[in-house]
Amino acid sequence: MDRISKFLNKLNQKEKNVVKDLLEKIRRRDVASLDVKKLKGIDNCFRVRKGEIRIIYITNESGETSLLNIERKNDNTYKFL
Repeated sequence: MDRISKFLNKLNQKEKNVVKDLLEKIRRRDVASLDVKKLKGIDNCFRVRKGEIRIIYITNESGETSLLNIERKNDNTYKFL
């Protein structure tokens, strides 16, 4: 089981619904209403923030998105980058 699946299993139903909604908006590229920030050091790498939850993803030249990580904000949230 990967890190993302483990994290999602720990969430309560309300948080799972929030994450599901955020992932759907990212997939549709409807991020105008989200708190999105480009991360330094990696081209086309972004994070979406909703409360304590962070979703980190990359977009490629063709516009496809790849999910890198989902987790709560802590000291190690961005260290894997």
